[in-house]
Amino acid sequence: QVQVVESGGGLVQAGGSLRLSCAASGSTIRFNTIDWYRQAPGKQRESVASVTSAGITTYADSVKGRFTISRDNAKRTVYLQMNSLKPEDTAVYYCNTHFGGWAWGQGTQVTVSS
Repeated sequence: QVQVVESGGGLVQAGGSLRLSCAASGSTIRFNTIDWYRQAPGKQRESVASVTSAGITTYADSVKGRFTISRDNAKRTVYLQMNSLKPEDTAVYYCNTHFGGWAWGQGTQVTVSS
């Protein structure tokens, strides 16, 4: 069973940037489509970015043009580069497969101040 640890979150001013990392252990990730999700207080968890095993990426409209997802299969790590952050990006960010097949990690808190 794959276990994930998310890191890289923090407090940043609007317009700033953060780079999140998702380190996976326990099995290879190379065959999985992997998503970054986020959950804001009082809201449902949503996928914001996805990367297939072939490196094809898709993004939620709310983050398109600002976030970039990438992966390093050798390091079993998936990244989320977040630029031009907005207060509405404030949430706990998680990574998982496209269908939520792994155990959820603790997530990493991202707080964007206005």
